[in-house]
Amino acid sequence: MAADDDTLQALIARVALGDAQAFEQLYELSAPRLLGVAMSLLGRRERAEEAVQEAFFKIWQRADSYSVTAGPPFAWLAAVVRHQALDLLRSERRRPLEFGDEEHVASLAERADERPDPLDLLEQAIDALRLRNCLQAVPQQQRRCLALAYYRGLTHTQLADQLAAPIGSVKVWLRRGLDHLRRCLDAVA
Repeated sequence: MAADDDTLQALIARVALGDAQAFEQLYELSAPRLLGVAMSLLGRRERAEEAVQEAFFKIWQRADSYSVTAGPPFAWLAAVVRHQALDLLRSERRRPLEFGDEEHVASLAERADERPDPLDLLEQAIDALRLRNCLQAVPQQQRRCLALAYYRGLTHTQLADQLAAPIGSVKVWLRRGLDHLRRCLDAVA
């Protein structure tokens, strides 16, 4: 269950006063999401759990340093977890590998494999260049409509307002722009 900002702010304020019950509630409400933050950085559940546990120890000690003007309470909690996870990553890099660290080495190898290889990067660059060249060939009004729709995520209604044009025209410009782009990309592929 995700807690709203007001609830988290109140709990953090009570934790700053040394309220153990508020600390327990804060943990129950935010730990699952914070574990996700740590997992995204560390990749291993046991390390992520360790990061969250250490972060909550720091939260208990430093709850009085949280200020409402600094931002939302969950962002502050996530920053504490993120810093703790990064500290754990740094300590792993400095630590010499020991006998029995096969799982750690395997997880590092899996993370390294996730990066694209040079051939994939080259193909992505070529695709981006083709797309850019084909976009330049699309008539200006259609290109502008495509950019606003796909880069800014505007809806048809928002596009019509932004471009001061009827919604029907916007839909036609989008369709024709996509058709033009598709024909161009098919021709260069």
